[in-house]
Order: sequence, then structure tokens, then C-alpha cells
Amino acid sequence: MKPLRHILCIDDEEDILEVIKLCLELDGGFLIDICRGGAEALEFLKTGRPDLILLDVMMPGMDGPATFAAMRQSESGRDIPVIFMTARVRGAEISQYLEMGAISVVPKPFDPITLSAEIKRLWSESLERT
Repeated sequence: MKPLRHILCIDDEEDILEVIKLCLELDGGFLIDICRGGAEALEFLKTGRPDLILLDVMMPGMDGPATFAAMRQSESGRDIPVIFMTARVRGAEISQYLEMGAISVVPKPFDPITLSAEIKRLWSESLERT
């Protein structure tokens, strides 16, 4: 099983990025990079190669689904597993994100104490399916 070490977090809310970074670095021991929007993430992926991407759904400009679609069109982001994060956790929307190719959806607000364990669990489950 491939170990999960490097996560890219994409969100437009600075406080959310700070909480995610702290939780996943301190509790999970992960290397965390952050991008403040879709365009910045696409630039990052030209040179960076995370194991996993946490992608906010609702962002100004290029939203999460548009960012995801653009990543899938690029050579560098085509096969990186993605977990969407969203405050709008409705069945139809979750199904849509999974049909797009995301491995899972994490609801916002998330529990900072359990976030690292949840990400590890989703990563393991996604590897078992492949």
C-alpha cells in the first residue's frame, strides 16, 4: 500500500487552510502544501506532486468542480486522488462529485480532532478499491 505523505489543500478561506494544515501536519505527520484557489493549484501542479488533494467545492472564480476538471485535463494532475470538502452535503451533489472521479467528500465544518484519521481512512479505502 502506497503511504500517504504529501497533501495539497485548496481553499479560498485562510482560516480553514490554517486549521487543516495544523491538524494534518501535527496529528497526521503529513507534508501539507496550500493553495488559495483553483488557478494557484493548477500552477502548483506544474512542479509539485502531492499524493492527495483536498479540494473545496465553493470558491470564487474557479470553483472546486471546475478546478477538478482542469486538473484531470492536465498531465500533472490527471491521476492524483481528490477529496472534495463542502458545507453543502447533499446526496445528489455527493454522487456528482464521486461520478466526476473524487474518492470521497468531507463535510464542512469538519472535526479538527478527527480530520487526520478520516483522511487516512478515506485514503486506505480508495487504495483497496483500485
